[in-house]
Amino acid sequence: MTKPGAQLQICLLCGGDNQCAMAAGQPAETCWCRSASISPEALVAVPTESVGVRCLCPACGRLDTPAADKMRPQPTK
Repeated sequence: MTKPGAQLQICLLCGGDNQCAMAAGQPAETCWCRSASISPEALVAVPTESVGVRCLCPACGRLDTPAADKMRPQPTK
């Protein structure tokens, strides 16, 4: 059984650990996202119902790493 709130520590895009300080019970100002630039493409990929509820991991938030390439929107032909 999953612990209550455990899903708050899962990245919305890749399903990995989002490294969210707040989900881990730490002060918000210590979270990685407070000092990072989040990619506009990553923000668009977040489901509307999850905005402000769950976080992305650093790799998906930047969308400039190989781990996040699969999350990048693909051009349509």
